[in-house]
Amino acid sequence: MFVEALNFNPMFDLLNKYPNNGSFEFKSTDSLSNVCNAPKNKSGVYIVYAVKGHTKYLIYIGCSGLEDNGEIKLRKGGMCGRLVNGKQFEKARKHSWSNKVIEKSLDNLVIEWWDTEDDFPEIVEFCLILEYILVNKRLPEWNTILSLKESLRSQCENFIQDNNIQALMN
Repeated sequence: MFVEALNFNPMFDLLNKYPNNGSFEFKSTDSLSNVCNAPKNKSGVYIVYAVKGHTKYLIYIGCSGLEDNGEIKLRKGGMCGRLVNGKQFEKARKHSWSNKVIEKSLDNLVIEWWDTEDDFPEIVEFCLILEYILVNKRLPEWNTILSLKESLRSQCENFIQDNNIQALMN
């Protein structure tokens, strides 16, 4: 049983609408390529939790898949490729996450992922980070910026209304 270190429940109710989801654990001695079970042919969002002892806390919210001329552009290798080969801390995650787990004396990371289907992953990620900030008054530890490209702003407002995300509504 884990103690949740920051207040993030019942945040992220939005994710309940996505039935294709999963999770996996990563330890510093693991190969991220071997333990990652995120789809290689889907786009979506993922949340990374740090685990230390009986404490589990959210440290990162990310996405895979970009808006390109009104369509979702699948990244090479899908969500799995983004999680394994995407850069974070100036290196591919398959290298940098091992270093961070050791540096922070963590037991492991827990990664939860969701296929966002026809919803733009960038919009879903933006809404999740906004919800997190509203509750915790800061970005997740490993997120360095909150941004949404101009071309998605009006769609984001519609997404918030259509999905009745109360925390983000006027």
